[in-house]
Amino acid sequence: MVYTVTFNPAIDYIVRTDELIVGRTNRSSSEQMFVGGKGINVSVVLAELGIKSKALGFVAGFTGRAIEDGVTEKGVETDFVHLKSGCSRINVKIKSGEETELNGQGPQIPESAIEQLFVKLDELRDGDVLVLAGSIPNTLPSDIYEKILARLSDRKIKTVVDATKNLLLNVLKYKPFLIKPNNHELGEMFGVELKTEEEIISYAKKLRKTGAVNVLVSMAGDGAILVDEHGEIHKCGVCKGTVKNSVGAGDSMVAGFIAGSENGDYEYALKLGTATGGATAFSDDLAKKDEIFELLKQL
Repeated sequence: MVYTVTFNPAIDYIVRTDELIVGRTNRSSSEQMFVGGKGINVSVVLAELGIKSKALGFVAGFTGRAIEDGVTEKGVETDFVHLKSGCSRINVKIKSGEETELNGQGPQIPESAIEQLFVKLDELRDGDVLVLAGSIPNTLPSDIYEKILARLSDRKIKTVVDATKNLLLNVLKYKPFLIKPNNHELGEMFGVELKTEEEIISYAKKLRKTGAVNVLVSMAGDGAILVDEHGEIHKCGVCKGTVKNSVGAGDSMVAGFIAGSENGDYEYALKLGTATGGATAFSDDLAKKDEIFELLKQL
């Protein structure tokens, strides 16, 4: 079973307007709402690929109920911790030539709610997959990732960590099955600017030596590089298409990799991850199965 954790899920409210004038009343030309959050995105795309998962995390208020209902409608099982006060956040994204974002803060998460999440995580068993993705709200301990992985360290659980800088570096001692920095984030971890594939591969290998089992480095239009658990290097270009949406593309790549790596074929996992990320980037919403496998033919 795959479990995903989203600490601060949201409703993404996307507004398009021909012109945005600050300080004036503006009218939208179109509006869309999507259930958002990195772990939730992974679960939704896994469902498209025929893999069951359970979405964990925290929800609150009427927006929390809407998030939970939206995830369930996508075919994903949920087991969120329901907070007694506050509301799950709404992120407003205004598209008018350039994109302007205003992201909500989210509800306060008390210690009792964190313990409820830990109890749910205690249900994981050998062979399960746990995905920890995204930033940590300021109402949670900054070492929450480490606390979760330490708690599960006595079991053979494949953990996937999609985070940046110290959040990622601090969990490498728990030997995560997959980490997915982009090339810029990889350089930031070591205080260097990476300019060539050789440099990217070299520093990805350093992360493997520090504890990561598989290191997947996304490079936007330049494709992706994987250094797998055997030390083998795999490269993949990008799919051709018109980019409409960058939100959730990285999460989709993670979902595709998880689905493709079930039999230990990492070359295929990289290709499926690339196609899945592309299918989201070329859509207004998250990737759909037919689009994913159509793009896979390009690779």
